[in-house]
Amino acid sequence: MTSIPTDAHEWISFEDTKRQRTWMFDVTFLESNWKCIFGAGCQGVLTEATPELVQGCCSYGAHFTDEKDQRRVEKAAKRLSADQWQFKSKGRAGTTRVKKNGEIVTRLVQDACIFLNRPDFHRGPGCALHVMAIDNEESYIPLKPEVCWQLPLRRDDEVEEGGHVITRISQWNRSHWGEGGADFHWWCTEDPAAFIGKDRVVDSMGEELVAMVGQVVYDQLLAYMNKRSAQPKGTRLPHPVMRKRA
Repeated sequence: MTSIPTDAHEWISFEDTKRQRTWMFDVTFLESNWKCIFGAGCQGVLTEATPELVQGCCSYGAHFTDEKDQRRVEKAAKRLSADQWQFKSKGRAGTTRVKKNGEIVTRLVQDACIFLNRPDFHRGPGCALHVMAIDNEESYIPLKPEVCWQLPLRRDDEVEEGGHVITRISQWNRSHWGEGGADFHWWCTEDPAAFIGKDRVVDSMGEELVAMVGQVVYDQLLAYMNKRSAQPKGTRLPHPVMRKRA
């Protein structure tokens, strides 16, 4: 008897009415109740569990998508105060660097991202850029590196012959980090401990999704998923993590 894949996900796709683009969405993940558990059970992405460090996925710094992403974050960093940023004094020497392979990343301080405030900081652990956003009652999306505010959402754009683009919105898996991902002791989209949110990802990360795909496309996606949620649960595929737990 043929076995059923244990990691199956359901996807939807629809055409963009204004551009030569096909949108594809992993609705299995978007319908799940995943939530970030930074500082509340997150074991980090080192080779062993290190919840006491409260580094989350910041241990290796952030990889920028391009120079525009880099410049945007460097501009935001100039606004940070010493009250918001534990390593402001070290940031004066620069917050980013270029690796030998050409990748642009944030600098590391004490074995983690320079923007990561540690547990001994008076404002507590977490991203200094996020702290500034909270203090100023502004969105953190224009402040943080793209990969940071998007995680665990992932966007891939594939350009076909003729210029048509296929854009996929899915969850980040450890495999997306390359060979290094295999060394992670833990990754949040694989553990039931992170699937404890009260809302669907499509709702809880609505602001991030709008920034990734635009308001019109997000509204179309949300309308579809709301209609889908009204259907009997037996017609939908639960997230693989939840199926394994069951």
